[in-house]
Amino acid sequence: MSTLYQARVAAGQIQADPAQEAVLVEFDRIAEGLRAEPVKRGLFRKAVRPEVKGLYLWGGVGRGKSMLMDLFVESLADIPSRRVHFHAFMQEVHAKMHVARKSGIEDALAPVAADVVASVRLLAFDEMQITDITDAMIVGRLFQALFEAGVVVVTTSNRVPDDLYKNGLNRQLFLPFIDLIKEKMQVHEMVSPKDYRQDRLTGSRVYFTPLNAEVRAEMGAIWSDLTGGAAEPLVLKVKGRDVTLPAYRNGVARATFYDLCGTMLGPGDYLAVAEAVKVLVLENIPALGRNNFNEAKRFVTLIDALYEARVRLICSAAAEPEFLYLEGDGAFEFERTASRLREMQDKDWGQA
Repeated sequence: MSTLYQARVAAGQIQADPAQEAVLVEFDRIAEGLRAEPVKRGLFRKAVRPEVKGLYLWGGVGRGKSMLMDLFVESLADIPSRRVHFHAFMQEVHAKMHVARKSGIEDALAPVAADVVASVRLLAFDEMQITDITDAMIVGRLFQALFEAGVVVVTTSNRVPDDLYKNGLNRQLFLPFIDLIKEKMQVHEMVSPKDYRQDRLTGSRVYFTPLNAEVRAEMGAIWSDLTGGAAEPLVLKVKGRDVTLPAYRNGVARATFYDLCGTMLGPGDYLAVAEAVKVLVLENIPALGRNNFNEAKRFVTLIDALYEARVRLICSAAAEPEFLYLEGDGAFEFERTASRLREMQDKDWGQA
Protein backbone atom coordinates (compact mmCIF):
# COMPACT_ATOMS: atom_id res chain seq x y z
CA MET A 1 0.00 0.00 0.00
CA SER A 2 2.77 2.48 0.92
CA THR A 3 4.58 1.67 -2.33
CA LEU A 4 1.45 2.27 -4.42
CA TYR A 5 0.68 5.52 -2.56
CA GLN A 6 4.20 6.87 -3.12
CA ALA A 7 4.04 5.88 -6.78
CA ARG A 8 0.81 7.85 -7.23
CA VAL A 9 2.38 10.84 -5.49
CA ALA A 10 5.48 10.63 -7.72
CA ALA A 11 3.24 10.46 -10.80
CA GLY A 12 1.39 13.61 -9.68
CA GLN A 13 -1.91 11.74 -9.43
CA ILE A 14 -2.36 12.55 -5.74
CA GLN A 15 -0.79 15.02 -3.31
CA ALA A 16 1.37 13.84 -0.43
CA ASP A 17 -0.47 14.46 2.83
CA PRO A 18 0.94 13.79 6.33
CA ALA A 19 -2.47 12.70 7.66
CA GLN A 20 -2.81 10.17 4.86
CA GLU A 21 0.77 8.97 5.20
CA ALA A 22 0.24 8.39 8.93
CA VAL A 23 -2.40 5.74 8.26
CA LEU A 24 -0.42 3.84 5.61
CA VAL A 25 1.25 1.77 8.34
CA GLU A 26 -2.17 0.39 9.30
CA PHE A 27 -2.96 -0.65 5.74
CA ASP A 28 0.49 -2.23 5.39
CA ARG A 29 -0.06 -4.12 8.65
CA ILE A 30 -3.36 -5.54 7.40
CA ALA A 31 -1.94 -6.48 3.99
CA GLU A 32 0.96 -8.31 5.65
CA GLY A 33 -1.45 -10.22 7.89
CA LEU A 34 -3.68 -11.18 4.96
CA ARG A 35 -0.69 -12.57 3.07
CA ALA A 36 0.66 -14.55 6.03
CA GLU A 37 0.69 -18.32 5.67
CA PRO A 38 -1.59 -20.43 7.89
CA VAL A 39 0.12 -21.64 11.07
CA LYS A 40 -0.23 -25.15 12.51
CA ARG A 41 -0.47 -24.98 16.29
CA GLY A 42 -0.43 -28.70 17.01
CA LEU A 43 0.33 -32.04 15.35
CA PHE A 44 -3.29 -32.94 14.76
CA ARG A 45 -4.70 -29.46 14.46
CA LYS A 46 -5.71 -27.77 11.24
CA ALA A 47 -3.47 -24.90 10.15
CA VAL A 48 -5.16 -21.55 10.81
CA ARG A 49 -4.45 -18.06 9.62
CA PRO A 50 -3.29 -15.54 12.23
CA GLU A 51 -5.97 -13.11 13.37
CA VAL A 52 -5.71 -9.75 11.63
CA LYS A 53 -7.19 -6.70 13.28
CA GLY A 54 -9.19 -4.53 10.88
CA LEU A 55 -9.32 -0.74 10.62
CA TYR A 56 -12.00 1.84 11.44
CA LEU A 57 -10.81 5.03 9.74
CA TRP A 58 -12.77 8.12 10.67
CA GLY A 59 -12.49 11.88 10.21
CA GLY A 60 -13.94 14.89 8.44
CA VAL A 61 -15.25 14.81 4.89
CA GLY A 62 -12.89 15.29 1.96
CA ARG A 63 -9.74 14.14 3.79
CA GLY A 64 -9.06 11.22 1.43
CA LYS A 65 -10.36 8.30 3.51
CA SER A 66 -12.24 6.70 0.62
CA MET A 67 -9.35 7.30 -1.77
CA LEU A 68 -6.95 5.50 0.59
CA MET A 69 -9.34 2.60 0.99
CA ASP A 70 -9.70 2.29 -2.79
CA LEU A 71 -5.91 2.26 -3.15
CA PHE A 72 -5.64 -0.38 -0.44
CA VAL A 73 -8.14 -2.72 -2.11
CA GLU A 74 -6.34 -2.19 -5.43
CA SER A 75 -3.00 -3.05 -3.81
CA LEU A 76 -4.28 -6.41 -2.53
CA ALA A 77 -4.28 -7.83 -6.06
CA ASP A 78 -5.09 -11.56 -5.75
CA ILE A 79 -6.48 -11.47 -2.19
CA PRO A 80 -10.29 -11.91 -2.39
CA SER A 81 -11.71 -8.57 -1.31
CA ARG A 82 -14.70 -6.38 -1.90
CA ARG A 83 -15.19 -2.63 -1.62
CA VAL A 84 -18.81 -1.54 -1.18
CA HIS A 85 -20.75 1.40 0.21
CA PHE A 86 -22.18 0.50 3.63
CA HIS A 87 -25.76 1.50 2.73
CA ALA A 88 -25.64 -0.61 -0.44
CA PHE A 89 -24.25 -3.60 1.47
CA MET A 90 -27.00 -3.45 4.08
CA GLN A 91 -29.60 -3.30 1.30
CA GLU A 92 -28.13 -6.53 -0.07
CA VAL A 93 -28.25 -8.11 3.38
CA HIS A 94 -31.94 -7.25 3.81
CA ALA A 95 -32.81 -8.59 0.35
CA LYS A 96 -30.96 -11.89 0.92
CA MET A 97 -32.52 -12.31 4.38
CA HIS A 98 -35.94 -11.84 2.81
CA VAL A 99 -35.20 -14.65 0.35
CA ALA A 100 -33.95 -16.88 3.18
CA ARG A 101 -37.11 -16.32 5.22
CA LYS A 102 -39.30 -17.23 2.24
CA SER A 103 -37.46 -20.53 1.98
CA GLY A 104 -38.27 -21.32 5.62
CA ILE A 105 -34.83 -20.77 7.14
CA GLU A 106 -35.26 -19.86 10.81
CA ASP A 107 -32.07 -17.81 11.19
CA ALA A 108 -32.15 -15.79 7.96
CA LEU A 109 -28.88 -14.00 8.72
CA ALA A 110 -26.79 -17.18 8.93
CA PRO A 111 -26.73 -18.02 5.18
CA VAL A 112 -26.11 -14.36 4.32
CA ALA A 113 -23.05 -14.25 6.57
CA ALA A 114 -21.89 -17.61 5.20
CA ASP A 115 -22.05 -16.27 1.63
CA VAL A 116 -19.86 -13.31 2.57
CA VAL A 117 -17.36 -15.51 4.39
CA ALA A 118 -17.10 -17.81 1.38
CA SER A 119 -16.44 -14.97 -1.06
CA VAL A 120 -13.93 -12.60 0.61
CA ARG A 121 -10.98 -12.36 2.99
CA LEU A 122 -11.36 -8.60 3.29
CA LEU A 123 -14.50 -6.48 3.28
CA ALA A 124 -14.03 -2.73 2.78
CA PHE A 125 -16.97 -0.52 3.69
CA ASP A 126 -17.22 3.10 2.65
CA GLU A 127 -19.02 5.53 4.96
CA MET A 128 -20.33 3.41 7.78
CA GLN A 129 -23.27 5.07 9.44
CA ILE A 130 -26.22 3.51 11.21
CA THR A 131 -29.49 5.44 11.05
CA ASP A 132 -32.03 2.60 10.77
CA ILE A 133 -33.08 0.49 13.75
CA THR A 134 -33.33 -2.63 11.59
CA ASP A 135 -29.71 -2.20 10.50
CA ALA A 136 -28.70 -1.54 14.10
CA MET A 137 -30.20 -4.83 15.23
CA ILE A 138 -28.61 -6.86 12.41
CA VAL A 139 -25.12 -5.42 12.09
CA GLY A 140 -23.76 -6.65 15.43
CA ARG A 141 -24.58 -10.32 14.74
CA LEU A 142 -23.34 -10.05 11.16
CA PHE A 143 -19.97 -8.56 12.09
CA GLN A 144 -19.53 -11.09 14.89
CA ALA A 145 -19.98 -13.90 12.36
CA LEU A 146 -17.53 -12.27 9.93
CA PHE A 147 -14.88 -11.74 12.61
CA GLU A 148 -15.23 -15.30 13.94
CA ALA A 149 -14.69 -16.63 10.40
CA GLY A 150 -11.54 -14.53 9.95
CA VAL A 151 -12.92 -11.94 7.53
CA VAL A 152 -11.02 -8.68 7.99
CA VAL A 153 -13.09 -5.50 7.91
CA VAL A 154 -11.87 -2.04 6.92
CA THR A 155 -14.30 0.84 7.03
CA THR A 156 -14.38 4.61 6.67
CA SER A 157 -16.75 6.84 8.59
CA ASN A 158 -17.32 10.49 9.41
CA ARG A 159 -18.14 9.50 12.99
CA VAL A 160 -16.13 8.15 15.90
CA PRO A 161 -17.47 4.67 16.83
CA ASP A 162 -19.07 5.98 20.02
CA ASP A 163 -21.28 8.27 17.92
CA LEU A 164 -22.68 5.51 15.67
CA TYR A 165 -26.48 5.30 15.90
CA LYS A 166 -26.35 8.22 18.34
CA ASN A 167 -29.75 8.92 19.96
CA GLY A 168 -31.20 5.94 18.05
CA LEU A 169 -34.17 3.93 19.27
CA ASN A 170 -33.15 1.24 21.78
CA ARG A 171 -29.53 2.31 21.37
CA GLN A 172 -28.48 0.37 24.47
CA LEU A 173 -28.94 -2.82 22.42
CA PHE A 174 -26.45 -1.45 19.89
CA LEU A 175 -23.66 -0.65 22.36
CA PRO A 176 -22.10 -4.16 22.31
CA PHE A 177 -21.43 -3.65 18.59
CA ILE A 178 -19.41 -0.52 19.36
CA ASP A 179 -17.35 -2.55 21.84
CA LEU A 180 -16.88 -5.23 19.15
CA ILE A 181 -15.53 -2.61 16.70
CA LYS A 182 -13.00 -1.42 19.27
CA GLU A 183 -11.94 -4.99 19.98
CA LYS A 184 -11.60 -6.23 16.40
CA MET A 185 -10.60 -3.06 14.55
CA GLN A 186 -7.92 -0.44 15.05
CA VAL A 187 -9.68 2.92 15.41
CA HIS A 188 -7.71 5.67 13.67
CA GLU A 189 -8.76 9.30 13.38
CA MET A 190 -7.48 11.03 10.25
CA VAL A 191 -6.91 14.68 11.11
CA SER A 192 -6.03 16.99 8.25
CA PRO A 193 -6.63 20.70 7.67
CA LYS A 194 -7.21 20.03 3.96
CA ASP A 195 -10.60 19.22 2.48
CA TYR A 196 -9.71 17.97 -1.00
CA ARG A 197 -13.29 17.70 -2.17
CA GLN A 198 -14.00 21.27 -1.10
CA ASP A 199 -10.73 22.47 -2.63
CA ARG A 200 -11.77 21.11 -6.01
CA LEU A 201 -14.93 23.20 -5.85
CA THR A 202 -13.51 26.38 -4.33
CA GLY A 203 -13.79 29.20 -6.82
CA SER A 204 -15.70 27.01 -9.27
CA ARG A 205 -19.25 27.65 -10.44
CA VAL A 206 -21.80 25.46 -8.71
CA TYR A 207 -25.02 26.92 -10.19
CA PHE A 208 -25.47 26.60 -13.96
CA THR A 209 -28.12 28.15 -16.19
CA PRO A 210 -29.78 27.93 -18.69
CA LEU A 211 -30.42 24.27 -19.45
CA ASN A 212 -28.47 23.64 -22.64
CA ALA A 213 -25.80 21.36 -24.10
CA GLU A 214 -22.95 23.48 -22.74
CA VAL A 215 -24.28 23.31 -19.19
CA ARG A 216 -24.84 19.55 -19.47
CA ALA A 217 -21.22 19.15 -20.53
CA GLU A 218 -19.99 21.25 -17.60
CA MET A 219 -22.07 19.25 -15.13
CA GLY A 220 -20.68 16.05 -16.58
CA ALA A 221 -17.12 17.33 -16.25
CA ILE A 222 -17.64 18.24 -12.57
CA TRP A 223 -19.11 14.81 -11.89
CA SER A 224 -16.14 13.11 -13.54
CA ASP A 225 -13.69 15.24 -11.56
CA LEU A 226 -15.36 14.44 -8.23
CA THR A 227 -15.95 10.73 -8.80
CA GLY A 228 -13.80 9.63 -11.70
CA GLY A 229 -17.06 8.90 -13.49
CA ALA A 230 -17.52 5.61 -11.61
CA ALA A 231 -20.73 5.31 -9.60
CA GLU A 232 -23.54 3.01 -8.58
CA PRO A 233 -27.08 3.63 -7.34
CA LEU A 234 -27.57 4.21 -3.64
CA VAL A 235 -30.85 3.04 -2.11
CA LEU A 236 -31.80 4.56 1.24
CA LYS A 237 -34.37 2.81 3.40
CA VAL A 238 -36.74 5.35 4.98
CA LYS A 239 -39.61 3.96 7.05
CA GLY A 240 -39.88 0.92 4.82
CA ARG A 241 -39.68 2.88 1.56
CA ASP A 242 -36.81 3.00 -0.92
CA VAL A 243 -35.35 6.40 -1.78
CA THR A 244 -32.99 5.97 -4.72
CA LEU A 245 -30.09 8.18 -5.73
CA PRO A 246 -29.31 7.04 -9.31
CA ALA A 247 -25.54 7.60 -9.07
CA TYR A 248 -23.34 7.72 -5.96
CA ARG A 249 -19.67 7.44 -5.07
CA ASN A 250 -17.62 8.54 -2.06
CA GLY A 251 -20.23 10.87 -0.61
CA VAL A 252 -21.10 12.49 -3.96
CA ALA A 253 -24.53 11.82 -5.49
CA ARG A 254 -26.06 12.71 -8.85
CA ALA A 255 -29.77 12.98 -9.59
CA THR A 256 -32.24 14.96 -11.65
CA PHE A 257 -34.91 17.29 -10.32
CA TYR A 258 -37.58 14.74 -11.22
CA ASP A 259 -35.71 11.89 -9.49
CA LEU A 260 -36.05 13.70 -6.17
CA CYS A 261 -38.97 16.10 -6.61
CA GLY A 262 -41.14 14.39 -9.21
CA THR A 263 -42.01 11.47 -6.92
CA MET A 264 -43.93 11.31 -3.65
CA LEU A 265 -41.09 12.06 -1.26
CA GLY A 266 -41.40 13.98 1.98
CA PRO A 267 -39.29 15.71 4.64
CA GLY A 268 -38.04 12.43 6.17
CA ASP A 269 -36.83 11.24 2.78
CA TYR A 270 -34.93 14.46 2.12
CA LEU A 271 -33.39 14.37 5.58
CA ALA A 272 -32.11 10.87 4.79
CA VAL A 273 -30.61 12.14 1.52
CA ALA A 274 -28.95 15.05 3.31
CA GLU A 275 -27.54 12.65 5.92
CA ALA A 276 -26.16 10.27 3.28
CA VAL A 277 -24.42 12.71 0.91
CA LYS A 278 -21.84 15.46 1.24
CA VAL A 279 -22.16 16.78 -2.32
CA LEU A 280 -25.31 16.61 -4.47
CA VAL A 281 -25.16 17.18 -8.22
CA LEU A 282 -28.77 18.06 -9.07
CA GLU A 283 -29.67 18.53 -12.73
CA ASN A 284 -32.50 20.00 -14.79
CA ILE A 285 -34.38 22.17 -12.28
CA PRO A 286 -37.25 23.59 -14.40
CA ALA A 287 -39.14 26.86 -14.15
CA LEU A 288 -41.54 26.49 -11.21
CA GLY A 289 -45.13 27.64 -10.85
CA ARG A 290 -48.78 26.55 -11.05
CA ASN A 291 -48.10 23.71 -13.47
CA ASN A 292 -45.71 21.91 -11.14
CA PHE A 293 -46.77 23.22 -7.74
CA ASN A 294 -46.32 19.91 -5.89
CA GLU A 295 -42.86 19.38 -7.37
CA ALA A 296 -41.95 22.96 -6.39
CA LYS A 297 -43.06 22.35 -2.79
CA ARG A 298 -40.88 19.25 -2.62
CA PHE A 299 -37.96 21.20 -4.05
CA VAL A 300 -38.31 23.79 -1.28
CA THR A 301 -38.27 20.98 1.32
CA LEU A 302 -35.24 19.37 -0.33
CA ILE A 303 -33.27 22.63 -0.32
CA ASP A 304 -34.16 23.20 3.34
CA ALA A 305 -32.80 19.75 4.24
CA LEU A 306 -29.61 20.24 2.23
CA TYR A 307 -29.13 23.73 3.69
CA GLU A 308 -29.51 22.62 7.31
CA ALA A 309 -27.10 19.71 6.75
CA ARG A 310 -24.66 22.00 4.90
CA VAL A 311 -24.54 19.71 1.89
CA ARG A 312 -22.61 21.13 -1.06
CA LEU A 313 -25.09 21.62 -3.94
CA ILE A 314 -24.08 21.76 -7.60
CA CYS A 315 -27.07 22.26 -9.88
CA SER A 316 -28.33 23.17 -13.31
CA ALA A 317 -31.55 25.17 -13.60
CA ALA A 318 -33.78 26.91 -16.12
CA ALA A 319 -33.09 30.32 -14.55
CA GLU A 320 -31.23 32.11 -11.78
CA PRO A 321 -32.69 31.43 -8.29
CA GLU A 322 -34.68 34.69 -8.15
CA PHE A 323 -36.37 33.89 -11.48
CA LEU A 324 -37.17 30.21 -10.99
CA TYR A 325 -40.58 30.76 -9.37
CA LEU A 326 -42.28 33.89 -10.66
CA GLU A 327 -46.00 33.19 -10.47
CA GLY A 328 -48.56 31.13 -8.62
CA ASP A 329 -49.14 30.08 -5.02
CA GLY A 330 -45.85 29.76 -3.20
CA ALA A 331 -43.95 32.35 -5.24
CA PHE A 332 -43.58 34.64 -2.22
CA GLU A 333 -42.48 31.79 0.06
CA PHE A 334 -39.91 30.74 -2.54
CA GLU A 335 -37.94 33.92 -1.88
CA ARG A 336 -36.33 32.22 1.13
CA THR A 337 -35.37 29.22 -1.03
CA ALA A 338 -33.88 31.54 -3.65
CA SER A 339 -31.87 33.25 -0.93
CA ARG A 340 -30.60 29.90 0.31
CA LEU A 341 -29.66 28.84 -3.21
CA ARG A 342 -27.59 32.03 -3.47
CA GLU A 343 -25.93 31.45 -0.12
CA MET A 344 -25.10 27.85 -1.04
CA GLN A 345 -23.12 29.12 -4.04
CA ASP A 346 -20.53 30.71 -1.76
CA LYS A 347 -17.06 29.20 -2.13
CA ASP A 348 -16.89 28.41 1.60
CA TRP A 349 -20.31 26.76 1.79
CA GLY A 350 -20.24 23.39 3.53
CA GLN A 351 -16.93 23.97 5.35
CA ALA A 352 -18.49 24.83 8.68
